[in-house]
Amino acid sequence: MKGFIVISLLLLPVVFVQAQQEAILTLEECYELAKSNYPLIKKRELINRSKGYSIENAAKAQLPQLNINGQATYQSAVTEIPLSMPGVEIPQLTKDQYRIYGEVNQSIYDGGTIRQEKESIRISAALQEQSLEVELYKLKERVNQLFFGVLMVDEHLMQNQLMEADIKLGLKKVKAAIKNGAALKSEADILEAERLKVIQRGIELVANRKAYMEMLGMFVNTRLDGNVALEKPTPSITPATINRPELALYDFQLQHIAIQENFINARNKPKVDFFFQGGYGRPALNILNPGFEAYYIGGVRLSWNIAGWYTSKKEKAILQNNRLEVASEKETFLFNTQHKVRQEQAEIDRYQQLLRSDDEIIELRSRIKTSSFAQLENGVINTSDYLRELNAEDQARTNKILHEIQLLYAQHSNLNTTGN
Repeated sequence: MKGFIVISLLLLPVVFVQAQQEAILTLEECYELAKSNYPLIKKRELINRSKGYSIENAAKAQLPQLNINGQATYQSAVTEIPLSMPGVEIPQLTKDQYRIYGEVNQSIYDGGTIRQEKESIRISAALQEQSLEVELYKLKERVNQLFFGVLMVDEHLMQNQLMEADIKLGLKKVKAAIKNGAALKSEADILEAERLKVIQRGIELVANRKAYMEMLGMFVNTRLDGNVALEKPTPSITPATINRPELALYDFQLQHIAIQENFINARNKPKVDFFFQGGYGRPALNILNPGFEAYYIGGVRLSWNIAGWYTSKKEKAILQNNRLEVASEKETFLFNTQHKVRQEQAEIDRYQQLLRSDDEIIELRSRIKTSSFAQLENGVINTSDYLRELNAEDQARTNKILHEIQLLYAQHSNLNTTGN
């Protein structure tokens, strides 16, 4: 028991180091990291901040509005009273007049203009945010290319190791045959040269993996070294529905057009407000008093700008054209997306069919390789014949690796195309 405890304590650091080295990164995690670290994401905060400021400014139109005005005028004639009475001095207005006053206006009914302005601000902000979502969604395809590129290299590295192991096994048998005088030294040289070629291929694959990981690390804002492994995603079935963010963008565009149409209707409605004006001038309200005096006036004002009726019909026609244009763009987008989905589905079907025959080819090539290894061991064939069969099996396994990763990539590209 003491010995078991001592061995366990000695193995703890090894287990801890292995746990540290087994950092797993999934495709979904890469999506989230790339999205959260992309510089464009900062724009979302700016959009929300701008929306808040704009809505606050629009709401302030409902508060009392204060205007201060002043004027000094000289006019060529003034109102005169055509009377003349002995002993009575009738006041006359002066041709130079002065006035300074302030006016407070409080909207009572604005036809819904402020409410429509607020809605327009909200929809515009939502439209900008959705445009941002569309841009961020494009990151998925770039992440897919790098992620599956690393998976492809990993599979090739594993196959390269198997190939090297097979060559070493054949080399061991040939060296034994050389010692026994049953084979020439050149036979071992051929296998050794092939083994070095496999090592070179492994060096290139490791360099390619490092390059892919560095580029992927730039997107996820994380240093990805050789201790980070990528988890192979499971095969997926693409739903028939299309849920791309562009569709929501088109919906927001149509909502924005509807708000603009409502704003035209609100703008052409009558407005009612309360006003109070107080000032100081000459003359004041009593025009018969030629001196300076203070005054005030208050009441309810009705205003109705009917000039908008002249242009509202054409403005709504322009909005209707914009609505039809958005509908056409949406229809075109759906058509192109569905066409791309069908193409990708055809690719998926092709890779699935190829994989069904890959297993049969590998099984046959494996049997042929095993037989050729026995023939090499017995001196029936030479190393060139053995390498030919070894390379044939390696090519068969490489084809399967290629088709497996291509199938996964096509499936997840199809998910990305449909937005699911």
